[in-house]
Amino acid sequence: MRGSFFSLLCVLLFLSCKQSQKSIVGYQKPNIILIMADDMGYETLGVYGGSSYKTPNLDQLANDGMRFDHCYSTPLCTPSRVQIMTGKYNFRNYIGFGLLDPDAKTFGHYLKDEGYSTFIGGKWQLLGNEHQQKLAGGKVGTTPEKAGFDDFCLWQIDQRGSRYKDPLLSTNTGLIKFEDKFGPDIFVDYIEKFMDENKEGPMFIYYPMVLTHDPFVPTPENPDFDGFDATAKVNDTLYFGEMVQYMDKLVGRIMQKVETLGIEDNTLLLFVGDNGTDRDVTSLWNGTSITGNKGYTTDAGTHVPLIAHWKGKIKKGSINDNLIDFTDFLPTFMEVATAKALDHTQTDGVSFYPQLLGNNDNTRDWIFCHYEPNWGNFNPRRYVQNNRWKLYGHGEFYDLENDILEQNPLDTGIQNEEVQTILKQFQEVLSRYQK
Repeated sequence: MRGSFFSLLCVLLFLSCKQSQKSIVGYQKPNIILIMADDMGYETLGVYGGSSYKTPNLDQLANDGMRFDHCYSTPLCTPSRVQIMTGKYNFRNYIGFGLLDPDAKTFGHYLKDEGYSTFIGGKWQLLGNEHQQKLAGGKVGTTPEKAGFDDFCLWQIDQRGSRYKDPLLSTNTGLIKFEDKFGPDIFVDYIEKFMDENKEGPMFIYYPMVLTHDPFVPTPENPDFDGFDATAKVNDTLYFGEMVQYMDKLVGRIMQKVETLGIEDNTLLLFVGDNGTDRDVTSLWNGTSITGNKGYTTDAGTHVPLIAHWKGKIKKGSINDNLIDFTDFLPTFMEVATAKALDHTQTDGVSFYPQLLGNNDNTRDWIFCHYEPNWGNFNPRRYVQNNRWKLYGHGEFYDLENDILEQNPLDTGIQNEEVQTILKQFQEVLSRYQK
């Protein structure tokens, strides 16, 4: 009897210790929320100088946190999504448009291994349809639960349907058609529910939005929404502005939820765009007209907004001029989660976690991009750039400060010594990252 009592006591003490350890770990590990808008360049936000659309919530997020002025994506959604999720350049693991290599380790896997509850809501488009799989030589992508996510509410896993009005969405409980609803609202509903259930943390939420991708259609704040036919082939850029503003409203909902739950002090919230704005959209930026260039490697195709907020950690109103690449998010998240740098063999990125805290000792001198989208008839392009200069693998060299549209390539042989030093560095990078 005494032996049984002693055994029971040991079990209770063990369970108590495990619960205590879980609480300590949960308290130490910050929550991470990553929101990524679809097809929205930096010129669209007020805080960046955009004046065509109202974005009060994102402007406030930047004013209360940090605005990055030189964040660069790839020019297209799938390459950017694969890169941000895996922390590696696309020539290492990109298998085709609309596909995520099932063997790739994502930030969902990494953070789940560190004890995070993981959720993804929004756009998936990483399993691939029959056409995309055929283009990729028969390769097949993967599903969210196999990519490291405990829970999800997603558009286009294996069924397309509408992403906006009357959306067809996949959840842990199956495929659901939400009649007379707006897809972006449903995603945030699920995110808020997940936050309620996991407020003790740590939790990782990845919200790859469907907004502001075409088709450009009315939002619920438009009087025409109720009578709008979701099956109609409407794609009118006149609706783009209200889609931007509705996107901002949804970011505001998530910001408010973080505040309501009382977890601002222990939550890093990041907002970024996945690539430049649609080529049919022209916006005013600091009094200048900027036409989006999604799909192409110019500044208007790759320069995206990045805003970070972490109450009590990030200095309010900070402006960061350092280069940020999409490979940098994974190592940043891992340093946030573990207070340790990720081994360089696991990522091509550079953690910007220290920069969030005001430490700029370790920043990038350049950004490299291998862009081979397997989309349309676009030929592969490789390039290296910094804030001013850009060198392509085929030899074209541009001064972005004076030629942002890349219309006048420079003669590399007649540059001054300072520029020649940069050219040599860029050429070494291009040589280092061969497919």
